Amino acid sequence: MIQFTFPPRYADGPTARYVTHMFDRRCQENGIERRLTKIRHPWTNGQVERMNRTIKEATVKRYNYDSHEQFEQHLNALVGAYNFAMPFDRSSMSRWRQRLGEERLAALIQESLRVAQATGALSTKDLARVAVDTTVQPKAIAHPTDARLTHKAIEKLVAFAKDNGITLRQSYLRVAKKAAIMVGRYTHAHQHKRANRQLKFLRTRLGRLIRDINRKIAAKGRAEAPALLARYAPLRDLAIKISMQTQRQRGQKVYSLHAPEVECIGKGKARAPYEFDCKVSVAVPITKPKGGLFVLHAQALHGNPFDGHTLAKAVADIKANTGHDPDRVHVDKGYRGHNHPNKFKVWITGQVRRTTAAIKREMKRRAAIEPIIGHLKAEHRMGRDYLKGRSGDRINAVLCEWRMNTPQKLECAPWGGQLQAAELTGDRACCSSNAIGLR
Repeated sequence: MIQFTFPPRYADGPTARYVTHMFDRRCQENGIERRLTKIRHPWTNGQVERMNRTIKEATVKRYNYDSHEQFEQHLNALVGAYNFAMPFDRSSMSRWRQRLGEERLAALIQESLRVAQATGALSTKDLARVAVDTTVQPKAIAHPTDARLTHKAIEKLVAFAKDNGITLRQSYLRVAKKAAIMVGRYTHAHQHKRANRQLKFLRTRLGRLIRDINRKIAAKGRAEAPALLARYAPLRDLAIKISMQTQRQRGQKVYSLHAPEVECIGKGKARAPYEFDCKVSVAVPITKPKGGLFVLHAQALHGNPFDGHTLAKAVADIKANTGHDPDRVHVDKGYRGHNHPNKFKVWITGQVRRTTAAIKREMKRRAAIEPIIGHLKAEHRMGRDYLKGRSGDRINAVLCEWRMNTPQKLECAPWGGQLQAAELTGDRACCSSNAIGLR
């Protein structure tokens, strides 16, 4: 107390409090307003948490360090590159992806594989025998339930009405939130009749909102109604589908309001019986290339196609990317009945006829594609797709393949130094534009 003097006060009077915490004192001295996040609402501090995630993805999740000093040097280099590199607007990244599209982004893959072959990291022998498999690229959506979708549709309709100056008879926000919570509680307790009653309550309120907004738009007049109706129609159609769809109906259903193109795919996994987005076809070499394992093909497949019907297109894409037609293609039993024009080039797991000792060894190596798919999902952003629409699904698959291949050849490529700096800052645009000459 003698050294630091008496602490200042927040206010005078009987409810006065003293600034005794060092952090609070420094904030007050520098004119910084300290705000606390809400209880059980950690996303209020989301910007800092997102920066922590960026630092982790660029350091400890990507590299193994021999010592703490090595990690500190890399962290300082990352902070310097992030702070003093050219400012990059996040929305311009979306426009860059849309401008290029999947076709021009495929040039990234072709260029990366060409450099790998030119530097000896990938040989012609590695391209002669490949393994092909499919996986699911999950979309960044919450797990869909009828109650959650109906409640979200109510919130969207009320927000639309508020933004466009439409006065509703009743918003139902308070009672809808309570009903959505009770559906989850009753379902967890196996009280399905009560849960269905609350779900019916939600759907009834959703129908009332749809009809109320329809009446208010019709009363707007000829000058304003057509433009307002055009903005309202897509949201109304989704809300009607959600209110009418049932658990056992066949055909496409709505699983998300902000991503209505999402599909439900069941791959037979015990931990994830259903996944929501689209299939992705992946191809890798069966052998062990000198420069590490490369991804030769990655392509998003919409419509949940049968695996065997995607093989011919996958092999054609491998030839386009590498310039070599594979001599042997190894697949699992999900590809039985495939559409490849030359069935003698395709070897299915468990096949007995025409197998030799060398082919049996290669068939055992087919499983090497599974950990590569795991790396694509865990470290290269295929595990959660944040890009919008079906075009975003296709672009994300290609960029995941590019990110998987890039560390294998950073030191080999003539533009490797620029790629290294871009990787530190997560600047995909720099990597891609340098590779395909868009500067």
